[in-house]
Amino acid sequence: MGERCGWCGSDPIYVDYHDTEWGLPEYDARALWEKLILDGFQAGLSWITILKKRDNFRAAFEGFDPQTIANWGDEDIARLLENPGIVRSRAKIAATIGNARAYLRIAERQGFDDFLWRYVDGIPLQNAPRTLGDVPAFTPLSEQISKDLKKAGFRFCGPTITYAFMQAVGMVNDHLLTCPARERAVQLGAGRT
Repeated sequence: MGERCGWCGSDPIYVDYHDTEWGLPEYDARALWEKLILDGFQAGLSWITILKKRDNFRAAFEGFDPQTIANWGDEDIARLLENPGIVRSRAKIAATIGNARAYLRIAERQGFDDFLWRYVDGIPLQNAPRTLGDVPAFTPLSEQISKDLKKAGFRFCGPTITYAFMQAVGMVNDHLLTCPARERAVQLGAGRT
């Protein structure tokens, strides 16, 4: 067995996330939106903080249903600011509501999944990092996607957040060459069906 990507450390929650989810292609539009929102909440924090609170986020945000969240307002923001199980940032909560509205506009035009996956022609980019130092924090492509998301009305989706999102949903495979999870990501990344 090879050496797992070092960023996940030894915390069982982090290891399970790395081994069973991170880097595997995700094509479900709602699930893609959820991950983008959670990556936005991570800004300034560690991913393990968000991962440990993910179930709380899902409950507080009613399963990350954009249709529901798009109709929220000030009362919902106030309610969420009282919830100790999530990251209580007024700006990030308000952005989530706005991002739900942006999601719905994109979904109506072309589908959020198609909007995102068209950047890589439906086929995950296969990088070949040997060390964590070979993995960039952002790329020209994440800069372009970030710019386009912002133009569509999204917030908390800068190039670094967008690249972390692309890695998480398997748009790009950045598992190290030595990582045992890499091959599964490669196999599942043969292209969208």
